[in-house]
Amino acid sequence: MTTTHSKLYAGMPHHTSLFPPCSLRLTMRLADDVSLVVVVVDTNPFFWAGAALPFADFFSHLIHFVNSLLLLNHLNHVVVITAGVSSCAYVFDSSNAGASGTADVAATLDKASRKVEEFIKQDARETVGNGTVSGGGAASLFSGALSIALCYIQRIFRSGTRHPQPRILCLQGSPDGPEQYVAVMNSIFSAQRSMVPIDSCIVGTQDSAFLQQASYITGGVYMKPQELSGLFQYLAAVFASDLHSRAFLRLPKTLGVDFRASCFCHKKTIDMGYVCSVCLSIFCKYHKKCSTCGSEFIRVMPDLNSMPDQRQ
Repeated sequence: MTTTHSKLYAGMPHHTSLFPPCSLRLTMRLADDVSLVVVVVDTNPFFWAGAALPFADFFSHLIHFVNSLLLLNHLNHVVVITAGVSSCAYVFDSSNAGASGTADVAATLDKASRKVEEFIKQDARETVGNGTVSGGGAASLFSGALSIALCYIQRIFRSGTRHPQPRILCLQGSPDGPEQYVAVMNSIFSAQRSMVPIDSCIVGTQDSAFLQQASYITGGVYMKPQELSGLFQYLAAVFASDLHSRAFLRLPKTLGVDFRASCFCHKKTIDMGYVCSVCLSIFCKYHKKCSTCGSEFIRVMPDLNSMPDQRQ
């Protein structure tokens, strides 16, 4: 045993080690484990008024989830953004809790709860004041919330050379707003270019085509929990793991993605349509001139509505 040990280390200096220094290993591990999670929360009152899970219970699950993220690593950074019908706002930022520990985090979360209540009331006043919403099918302003989340992540990127691994988690219950299609897709491609995964958790009754595409394009996780009473268990088991650990886990996969687009003229989801060859704008009916870039179409195209359905 002694002879073998001597031969193995015969040509190595005395200070040489087979493993990197402890400080380097710690730095590498922290770089992999530290996360910046921006949570976008749907506070649409039209949805929560008839939801199976009351908003108070939903927000309680969310608070437990945020606490679990902060407990996994003391360097983790969590931001919560609310998406209402007419506005969006920051309601929680763990960096504002200070460095004194759990007491400050609990106080900050309690303050966030009050901010959410104030935001919902203010958003309701703005929605009534706008007078644009007449029914219960109003969509939340997720395009604005995603833009705010990406701007916040870019600010963290530019604040220093070392930053946590960012990702966005969308908790949506209300249906998609076809009029937000362009803005949402721009945010999705911006997240893809910045290598920011967009995770999606649907708490409503119907799937979200926008978030299906967002999770598919950016490499995030899309999930629609079966039992909302155990929402915290779903969030902790699927969305709490950092990006490095996801390579070793078997996370849920989307069975199918709805890639349908929304037309630029009537903001409706369509299966077939006309595409401008210059700016790639989509229209459900033929137009002689593109309303987006102004290009004129000389060739007359047939009406898609009068064509027989050739899909198998």
